[in-house]
Amino acid sequence: MLDKMLVKNCMKLNLKATTKAEVIDELVEVLYANGRLNDKDEFKKTIIKREEQSSTGLEEGIAIPHGKSASVKIPTVAFGLSKAGIDYDSLDGEPSTLFFMIAAPADATDSHIETLSQLTSLLLEDDVREQLLNVTSEEEVLNILLQDAPVKEETVSVGNNFDVLAVTACPTGIAHTYMAAEALNKKAKEMGVTIKVETNGSTGVKNMITDEDIKNAKGIIVAADKNVDMARFNGKNVEIVPVKDGIKRPQELIQNALDKKAPVYSSNETSKSTSNDRKGFYKHLMSGVSNMLPFVVGGGILIALSFIFGINASNPADPSFNPIAKILMDIGGGNAFFLMVPVLAGFIGMSIADRPGFAPAMVGGLISANNGGGFLGGLVGGFLGGYVIVLLKKVFSKLPEKLEGIKPVLLYPLFGILITGLLMYTVVISPVAAINNGITNFLNSLGTGNLIILGAVLGGMMAIDMGGPINKAAFTFGIAAIAAGNYYPHAAVMIGGMTPPLGIALATTLFKHKFTKDEREAGLTNYIMGASFITEGAIPFAAADPMRIIPSCVIGSAVAGGLAMAFKCQLPAPHGGLFVLPIITNPLMYLVSAVIGSLITAVLIGITKPAKNI
Repeated sequence: MLDKMLVKNCMKLNLKATTKAEVIDELVEVLYANGRLNDKDEFKKTIIKREEQSSTGLEEGIAIPHGKSASVKIPTVAFGLSKAGIDYDSLDGEPSTLFFMIAAPADATDSHIETLSQLTSLLLEDDVREQLLNVTSEEEVLNILLQDAPVKEETVSVGNNFDVLAVTACPTGIAHTYMAAEALNKKAKEMGVTIKVETNGSTGVKNMITDEDIKNAKGIIVAADKNVDMARFNGKNVEIVPVKDGIKRPQELIQNALDKKAPVYSSNETSKSTSNDRKGFYKHLMSGVSNMLPFVVGGGILIALSFIFGINASNPADPSFNPIAKILMDIGGGNAFFLMVPVLAGFIGMSIADRPGFAPAMVGGLISANNGGGFLGGLVGGFLGGYVIVLLKKVFSKLPEKLEGIKPVLLYPLFGILITGLLMYTVVISPVAAINNGITNFLNSLGTGNLIILGAVLGGMMAIDMGGPINKAAFTFGIAAIAAGNYYPHAAVMIGGMTPPLGIALATTLFKHKFTKDEREAGLTNYIMGASFITEGAIPFAAADPMRIIPSCVIGSAVAGGLAMAFKCQLPAPHGGLFVLPIITNPLMYLVSAVIGSLITAVLIGITKPAKNI
């Protein structure tokens, strides 16, 4: 099978590329030119999306960009060689020299995936890599990888008495899954350790770990970048790491499993986990923010709609009172918007400590909402509730096994809520409320000049990573300001998020010769995405040409944000783009600001971007 996927026409023994993006472009072009792809742009998006999850640049000079896509006509492995080396964000920080781009169809068969797993495992051999570095012809590549390569038998573990168990999984289930499995199997054999490795690959779970395996094992390794079944490991020592660690440091992981150095895993029956969702402030925060957004968007827009009848029309004591405005405010503000802080906190806690973390964290968020802690206090309550449960899991792990069933229904909620609540009331609320009041007073006291600077900073932040952590930080600040009753910052936030896709759309219209046909068509959709405040519409363009697109977008967004503040525009709704224009104060000048910022982005792109030779 490999002889059909690895062909001479899809090899480049002297890559011209000098950057990671250029490598991807060059190998995708090779595949397309040889009829292996239906749509090269679509396949390139698949490759880039995979790289955004984690770099496929491995150690020892190997890079294996790969993807499954309906744009793949014939399953193929393209080979590229760069003896000079190219920075590909590899695990060891060294330049990559050997590039294998794997193009798998969306409906890839078991035989395709197994063949690719054999190839990726073969590349772990030192002599194979050394020979590939010195090839002078395509025939030599084929001889090394086909003729000289032994047929690798699938590793199926027999019995149920293993020293160590492992699970490997990567987002696409093509390369890293099997390389990690091979590295762990190989190292365990060298160490004289019995191991069973379950692969969660593209075609399903292979060599599945059984309950009897788990019962007898000394320790477990989960090297995964996607969800795998974790509930079965309850009560066992489990080392949870990214899949790349299974390739990079198998000996250390196996030794830790033997020595039972990993923490004891605890979860409910339906719990699933990955290496990535267990670690990282940003991941926990985004779990809270993403689950909070429906309350923010729905409730915030209802509040904004109530303002159409008058700023005070929901107040029965005001002369402008309107019953429709009151019901909109009650639903949006009194209920949906009020729940945003407890929900934010609850899902942060759940991200940290699984389901047991939800209740204590949500109570911490509710305490904050009711006592002046606001959004910031909710963040603290979420992390506090989650980590209190993490601590309780360690404390209660020493209890008799027969008490395991009462932990999630009695011990965790009782002590988790009590400890979190006490800490919120005695330690958190007072200082956080004081900080909130200080921020509110500061924002309300800003003069026009300071407002312009703040607007430019927030607008520019929205365009730097277009949906990433910097973008989300600015967005979160805007929501917090709305919750505190200050509607200026979010006006800059939203206009800053709309400008990149709108500016790119204008650029594809005004400077058609600078874009391919596919890019011009994608540019049309960015008009809608920009008007809808979906900054992510700009990502494909930024990924293809970051050095020109990103600075142009940042400058345009910063100008738009600064202008919005200069014109004293306020936005009470957290989302909606131009569709909430009627409820923005000074809407005409807000629209003018958006147009100016988008034009600046478009012109800068048009000036800096070279013409396409098409």
